[in-house]
Amino acid sequence: MLENETKDVESQKVAEDPLTKAIGAIGKWQIWICFVVFLVKFPVAWHQMSIIFLAPPMNFTCVSEATEAALFDNQCQATCSKYEYDHSIFQETIISQWDLVCDRAWLKNLTQTIFMLGILVGNMVFGHLSDRFGRRMPFLAAVFLQLISGVTTAYSVNWYMFTALRFLLAVATGGTMVTSFVLTMELIGAKYRETVGIIYQIPFNLGHLSLPLFGYYLRDWSTFQLAISLPSILFLSYYYLLPESPRWLMTAGRTDEAVKIMEVAAKRNGRPTENIASSTQKMIVDVGGKHEDHATFIALFRTPKLRARTLAICFNWFVCGLCFFGVSQYIGHVSGNIFTNVAISAAIQVPGTLISIYANRILGRKITLICSNCVTGFSCILITIVPQSSASHLTLGCIGLWGMSISFATVYLYAGEIFPTVVRNSGVGLSSTVARIGSMVAPFVATLSHTSPLLPPITFGIIPLIGAGLCVILPDTRGKKLPDTLEEGEA
Repeated sequence: MLENETKDVESQKVAEDPLTKAIGAIGKWQIWICFVVFLVKFPVAWHQMSIIFLAPPMNFTCVSEATEAALFDNQCQATCSKYEYDHSIFQETIISQWDLVCDRAWLKNLTQTIFMLGILVGNMVFGHLSDRFGRRMPFLAAVFLQLISGVTTAYSVNWYMFTALRFLLAVATGGTMVTSFVLTMELIGAKYRETVGIIYQIPFNLGHLSLPLFGYYLRDWSTFQLAISLPSILFLSYYYLLPESPRWLMTAGRTDEAVKIMEVAAKRNGRPTENIASSTQKMIVDVGGKHEDHATFIALFRTPKLRARTLAICFNWFVCGLCFFGVSQYIGHVSGNIFTNVAISAAIQVPGTLISIYANRILGRKITLICSNCVTGFSCILITIVPQSSASHLTLGCIGLWGMSISFATVYLYAGEIFPTVVRNSGVGLSSTVARIGSMVAPFVATLSHTSPLLPPITFGIIPLIGAGLCVILPDTRGKKLPDTLEEGEA
């Protein structure tokens, strides 16, 4: 009886959301905006995973002045005067162009770590900017920076220029990620929020899946980099296609602008527009009096419940960053065709993302996140138990990556719902920042196999299980109205 009453109250709260009441939970207008925004996830995937084909493993031999190379033995020697590389698979990579082997091999991992640092900076900077200045303009600025830095990276003349430009590219990529997701979540009604929030991840999966095609047909790193950067030219048209978030405009007190956008959306969705102005004023009365101008991510730690939930959701983002990229790199170490291995590891994510739609709808956010973390944790631990073989380790690694694909989709959705509007971008940005810290650590954890083959799978197994345990303190946000103020976030 109490459970039914609770559901009725929750349904009533959702129905009282003025934005949803005015333009509908979902319609032609929202679907079009989501389609436009979702396309940005393709270059996000291409740039984040591009290191696989920018710096793939290459056989080499060390050539001294007195000897000629006969075999690619991958042995480093103190008397080496130059290196010769096996170009049978790739014509040129950043490894062969700038000799990132032997005592310079660590520069390859450093490049990717600096890239993930750039994602971290982009999440925080653009998350803060979009909370203060709206979602649209920071998003457009990030898209423009992504195009310019991505194209110029292809013309790098040395490792330092390449890494610096990749850092700027990562800042822009992080900016497009955080602003695009929050904009999408603020336009969709609670009834469809989990579905759209998870479908938002599929373009990333498809981008990852298409990356081996770029790598297969473009075997030179600079041509490959140029090919994955130029499509961003299309996103410059978003200056005319993309509106500001009416929910942000209302919380910022810019009622007239919000009403105009909502009227356009309502007309496109076939809904009446007569009462939009009055319903918007009602939301301003409800929210405006309690609105905290220029709230920062520090506000996320001001109250006890919100602080605990912020820490729990951030740790689970760390789990996703560490294990998703770490297990992906671990699969890359498994012997076999690099194009096939990457395609398999990417393809396994698509059904995982689709399954997470139904899991979040039926089980809710909390149970889904606990179960998916446990799948990854136990599958990675099993790697240390089963007899060593490329087939068994590849299978278990793919199962772990499949679990992470569900977890990643869920934490994105969770973060978009659990933080109040006034700090939502800062909250999602902070969470995503913690995920980047995990992804920065991931290459070094994956290479611990040189010290002990058991260390990487044990680490990738234990960390998700800890994340699953912390989910206990998180509320299930399924079907709830998005909180607008810090008070609502605490309640």
